[in-house]
Amino acid sequence: MTEKIRKRLIFHGRVQGVGFRYRATGLALSIGLTGWVQNESDGTVSMEVQGSGEQIDKLLITLNKSDFIRIDHLDSAKIAVKSDEKKFRIQY
Repeated sequence: MTEKIRKRLIFHGRVQGVGFRYRATGLALSIGLTGWVQNESDGTVSMEVQGSGEQIDKLLITLNKSDFIRIDHLDSAKIAVKSDEKKFRIQY
């Protein structure tokens, strides 16, 4: 089995008001990822996502192909895996 990793991501660009969180949640659930996504007050969207590197890459590639979403820059850091996490959700 592929090693599970967790990443903290911050998306910059046209990422609020375009359905980003809902698109990300639907994709993450369909791919089998866990974690969360939320809007930030500075106009960015932050996400913690957990799964294999390949699954996370698939999420990012698909999000980048969305018609209304435009990701100009992405900050990414590997963080500790949360072994008890069961699903992906929108955080408010």
